[in-house]
Amino acid sequence: MSRFSAEKTRSYILIALGCVVVTFAMNVFLIPFKLAPGGISGLSTVLYYVFNKAVPVGAMMLALNIPLFLGGYKSKGKRFFIRSLFGTIVLSVLVDATAPFAETLVTDYLVRFDSSMAAPDLLLNALVGGLIMGLGLGMVHKEGASTGGTDLAASVLRKFFPRLSLGELLLILDGFVILFATIVFRSVKLGLYASISLYLSTKTIDAYIEGFHFAKSLMIISERPEEIAGRLLKDVDRGVTGLKGIGMYSRADKTVLLCVVKKQEMPKVKEIVKQCDPNAFVLLSDVREVLGEGFQPLHSDEK
Repeated sequence: MSRFSAEKTRSYILIALGCVVVTFAMNVFLIPFKLAPGGISGLSTVLYYVFNKAVPVGAMMLALNIPLFLGGYKSKGKRFFIRSLFGTIVLSVLVDATAPFAETLVTDYLVRFDSSMAAPDLLLNALVGGLIMGLGLGMVHKEGASTGGTDLAASVLRKFFPRLSLGELLLILDGFVILFATIVFRSVKLGLYASISLYLSTKTIDAYIEGFHFAKSLMIISERPEEIAGRLLKDVDRGVTGLKGIGMYSRADKTVLLCVVKKQEMPKVKEIVKQCDPNAFVLLSDVREVLGEGFQPLHSDEK
């Protein structure tokens, strides 16, 4: 098997695995308790109860996603379309195929193990369900795919509302789904719990895709840049880059130091700057992920 074929196969396996994780979150923590945290899955959950469980959630998801795929094909491209179609079909099939087993797991095994599960905590279900769903969706999105849903709907609607960003459209669409669920179920509490689940899911997706290896970026403006850079190189073992700058008030040339360090190294860095130049100006910013020497290995996620 060629390297390209192996990477492609690995990518589809990860998409399928992500769908398994999403399915677990939906069937165990969300659908049985009428929690609809936005998206096509949330809308399908509401309609599932509207039609008295006559139409399975997975089948409803697939039916709602078909027009979205047709409308969003050109804007997303062939590669994304094929992978997303695969993910959508796998998720829809898994949700319906495993629903009876999930119900048995909750009603029989979990309740027998812990009697308090007979009266479930909706907040706990919203939190855990959102976290697990976000993890699964993050796995799918990192492979350049999706499970259909409102991200495709947002791409289609952006053609008609170009002034709105994709993020704003997603927020509006998911908000309508949660509002719809609140009205149908006549429960503000369920709507609020669904909002919490949606927020946690979104944050988990971002964290999974962007990485968990947080660091700090520093820009240091000082009259003693050489001394500070030398100490950082020697005592912290971090590379430092000198950027040419100009003081706009004094018009004097300055060297601005740029350095990225791990969070646990920050106290030492601050002490070094303080010792070298107490009047230095230091700008700190959070860095989600750092790739390269001394941090995470640099690699390509292209499949």
